[in-house]
Amino acid sequence: MPNNSKDIKIMADLLRQGATLTEHACPACSSPIFKLRSQDLWCARCQKRVIFVREGEPEPEINEVPMFSSLESTILGKIQEIENQLVEENDAEKIKTLGATLSTLLDNLEKIRNMKK
Repeated sequence: MPNNSKDIKIMADLLRQGATLTEHACPACSSPIFKLRSQDLWCARCQKRVIFVREGEPEPEINEVPMFSSLESTILGKIQEIENQLVEENDAEKIKTLGATLSTLLDNLEKIRNMKK
């Protein structure tokens, strides 16, 4: 279970980004496991992808760098934050700055998704 406010903040951010809470617990730290939009299972405390293997089944081949899922999730959260700021902002210069930041984040998100293929 989460034991500090940092863990709780990370978990709340995952939920805001569209992750769902599963009934599973992390085998390493017993923290709740989240299912990301990418369908990966993720431990918020360990900041690692979790893979469950049934007894007797072969272990799946891992071809993806686990940090990409975390990075993708972080970028999606930042995109949401900027979108929220844009809705409230009226200053043209700040809107321009937020737009440039949003464009950079979207470019990076596309690069990460292409690397995962």
